[in-house]
Amino acid sequence: MDLIATTDALAAACARLAKFPFVTVDTEFLRETTYYAKLCLIQMASPAEAVLVDPLAEDMDLAPFYALMADTNVVKVFHSARQDIEIIWQGGGVIPTPLFDTQVAAMVCGYGDSVSYEQLVNDLAKARIDKSSRFTDWSRRPLSEQQLAYALSDVTHLRTVYAALHADLADSGRESWLDEEMAVLTAPATYDTHPEDAWQRLRGRIKKPKEALVLMEIAAWREREARSRNVPRSRIMKDDALIDIAVHAPTTPEALGALRSVPNGFERSRPAGDILAAVARGVARDPKSVSLGERGRKAGSNGATIEMLKVLLKAVAENEGVAPKILATVDDLEAIALDDEADVPALTGWRRQLFGEKALALKAGRLALTVDRGRVRLIEY
Repeated sequence: MDLIATTDALAAACARLAKFPFVTVDTEFLRETTYYAKLCLIQMASPAEAVLVDPLAEDMDLAPFYALMADTNVVKVFHSARQDIEIIWQGGGVIPTPLFDTQVAAMVCGYGDSVSYEQLVNDLAKARIDKSSRFTDWSRRPLSEQQLAYALSDVTHLRTVYAALHADLADSGRESWLDEEMAVLTAPATYDTHPEDAWQRLRGRIKKPKEALVLMEIAAWREREARSRNVPRSRIMKDDALIDIAVHAPTTPEALGALRSVPNGFERSRPAGDILAAVARGVARDPKSVSLGERGRKAGSNGATIEMLKVLLKAVAENEGVAPKILATVDDLEAIALDDEADVPALTGWRRQLFGEKALALKAGRLALTVDRGRVRLIEY
């Protein structure tokens, strides 16, 4: 299988693919040494052909690919699409629409939480994928025949998986359920991350509001540095060091250098001054301006209710043939335990009809759970 390595060949291939109602898509990329993912290979398939595109080829212009991704007459089919979409959005400023994510569709169709592509291929395409090339360096050239075959299988089998899941959704009348999920994946805001929100990844490792405020400032600094230099966050500063700094809030180079998680000599570097300035900004902020884990602490007093809601969630998911995770998350359950009008997905749209109303009825004593021959049954009063 030859790689498409010129813009003209890519344009011709995209024109052929655009004649079909759907195209399956996947990408191979590297991000171990960069902040932004490096796109190394694009795989696409229509019902009639499959192609591999080399985005690293000299003078390659991916404009035809991005135009195909934006073509609203062609459904773009991915499995676990978020990272692929993020790369396409960053590289071409477009989001593939309309979109069909087979992982999400499989959850709606009852294949479990976050089902793998390999499992779906095994179940629906009755095939097995050779995974030996999964963790190879996709930036090296030439790619081996084994690598190319593996990459091609990511989109050829996906055609069969898509057809089966699309039919299942049509038979069950659940297409609109998938539409809500695709609306989130195709929203630009999903991929427009802000340095000010970078601390959220680490918030579970701190306990006090004043620590959170320092963490907000230093995590935002690290995010901006990593972006500007296009290096991984850990290359700027490791997570453990950020937490250590947030907890101790050093105000001098000596205090910063005394922290065990901070590299030797860092306190004498230019970034050390930026870190100390960020700490000072965090210390100066009002601790009352941040609420840290308030839901979790309050939810602790509703532990029994949350456990009952978990049992209800599992029972409803089994009865309806959907994955529990697509109905509600643990955060949703904690919020519902605290507030009947919580602003969570489980209390909106089809999820409310399927699960949310039952959850509220359970809280209000209008619904009971019992066990009948090994299965949880719902009894309405």
